Amino acid sequence: MTQNNPSTCAASSRGLQFNSGCGSSFQTLDIGHDDYMALIEPDIAFWSLVRKDKLADSLEIGSSFMQELLEKRESFAEEINALRFGLKPSAVYFNPTDRCNLNCSYCYIPEDMRRDGTTMTAAQLEQALGVLKDYFKDVVPEGIKPQIIFHGAEPLVAKDAMFAGMDKYLNDFRFGVQTNGTLLDDEAVEFLTSRNIGIGLSLDSAEEHIANLTRFTWSDSGVYKKVLEAMDRLKGYPNYNVICTVTRDNMTSLTEIVEFFHEHEVPACMLNPVRCTREGARQVKPLDHELVPHFLKALDRSYELYEETGRKLTVANFANILVSIIAPTARRLMCDISPCGGGRCFFAVSASGDLFPCSEFVGVPEFNGGNLFTGNIDDALKTQAFNIVTERKVEDIDPCARCAIRHFCGSPCPAEAHEMNGGMDKPGAFCELYEEQTRYALRLIADGKHDAFLWEGWDDDTNTDIDITSI
Repeated sequence: MTQNNPSTCAASSRGLQFNSGCGSSFQTLDIGHDDYMALIEPDIAFWSLVRKDKLADSLEIGSSFMQELLEKRESFAEEINALRFGLKPSAVYFNPTDRCNLNCSYCYIPEDMRRDGTTMTAAQLEQALGVLKDYFKDVVPEGIKPQIIFHGAEPLVAKDAMFAGMDKYLNDFRFGVQTNGTLLDDEAVEFLTSRNIGIGLSLDSAEEHIANLTRFTWSDSGVYKKVLEAMDRLKGYPNYNVICTVTRDNMTSLTEIVEFFHEHEVPACMLNPVRCTREGARQVKPLDHELVPHFLKALDRSYELYEETGRKLTVANFANILVSIIAPTARRLMCDISPCGGGRCFFAVSASGDLFPCSEFVGVPEFNGGNLFTGNIDDALKTQAFNIVTERKVEDIDPCARCAIRHFCGSPCPAEAHEMNGGMDKPGAFCELYEEQTRYALRLIADGKHDAFLWEGWDDDTNTDIDITSI
């Protein structure tokens, strides 16, 4: 289960002391707080905030900290083990078309696919959903609907086929659509909102000239105004969010985009650092140490807006890091865990029916595990194309293997590691950004501010991992 679990340790040590024998190996972490530091047992993601003047006392045999660890060590080990290795797929990123009406500079789908690729017919899409329905009958517990996220390229290019499939299988799946927003007209909005379909848009800046630097049509026209029209149509709809892809071009204006989203009553957003799986994305990648102050300032501003208005704007990708510390099983995004969710908790289907561990690998032939129409999903999940992703663990990556926060970050993303840094045993693109998000999250917890950054109901049916007031 874990190398520091006395019940599985061959030595006679009872594991009563830190950092020796079968005892837990602890690391201290400076979180940038005036009064508190973090103590972390990385193998099992056990942590506590300890007053700096009480640090030595906390490490003594018989301390309240030691007693709490001894009581919870086994349950923590079981929880993190189940989260990392015990989950089965319950979601699919479904590309109904390879094509897109935009030519965004950082897109991870190859240009030739986006320009001339395949689009599913209504019959093909419905057949694919039928195959997925049959597969999930044996995988997902009864009473829980698996999730289908129509993704891209641009799924609304295949609007008629997609909407027909949704209507046919509305009782079998929870559906979502990630769209660039330019084709989201009144008819599409009425269809999706009347069925409570989750909707994700993309907008990279509150300023038109910045937003249009990286997101534009094949004729180089910006799409800022079109996305604003879509946001206006969705105002008041609780089940939508907007993704801001963070690049070198917009990183200094993240505070302004948070203010803009809040003003437009966006329920949730993501400030996602650009995925660096393709050269176009790497050309606009911000340096971590330059991005961090702007990113954290934007989080600060989201808190100030909540204090001023009582209305939250949840920055969902940061909220996921925060909740991974407080209650790992409550996390909603499975990219920030090792192994990541690709091929384990979800997989991707291309417009040709090809199966990939994650959408980031669509168009990369060596990660094609088979075909939905001609093969078997279970067989695809066992192929080398999937195994190379699902077997990627922080324990095998330098410097992740010795990092105190390795199970709060998860060393994402495998596609970035492979395409940008040359292998699955390499870290991803934004190590320092994840470090500083974790420190920021722990400061929020120390100051009792963390709930303001989390989505409503985040702790429903979830146990908080540790009572930080116990020490």
